[in-house]
Amino acid sequence: MLTITRKLEFDAGHRIPDHKSQCRNLHGHRYTLEITLTGEVISSEGNSDNGMIMDFSDVKALAKEHLVDVWDHAFLVYDKDSAVKEFLASLPGHKTVVIDRIPTVENLAAVAFGILKAAYKDRYGTGLKLHKLVLHETPNCWAEITDA
Repeated sequence: MLTITRKLEFDAGHRIPDHKSQCRNLHGHRYTLEITLTGEVISSEGNSDNGMIMDFSDVKALAKEHLVDVWDHAFLVYDKDSAVKEFLASLPGHKTVVIDRIPTVENLAAVAFGILKAAYKDRYGTGLKLHKLVLHETPNCWAEITDA
């Protein structure tokens, strides 16, 4: 199987309510996102993407549009974390992304995978698909999710 991978970074805040450590406090991370795609290599003479699974600039553009620009410099908050949701809503123009699960790196990776899987799905009729997503919360801690 031939794959390509593009890495992007973004900053976001979150908290893990009810956690036993300091992660229950509001804090942020410099996240690193690795997107791995698979599909047939484009074979179309004269086509700008000839010889590629997908142009890396297009991988980046779709990731930014659907995920990175949405989450960058936002606070990722759990829908049931009422205290923080209310606080963030009181800040005029604050960038808040509400998700349906606690924003652990595992859950964020799963949410990101779902968003990007739909964005890349068979863009060229070559079977293009999101194969793997890695989300680094810190340089030493990350979650990986692959297409089953």
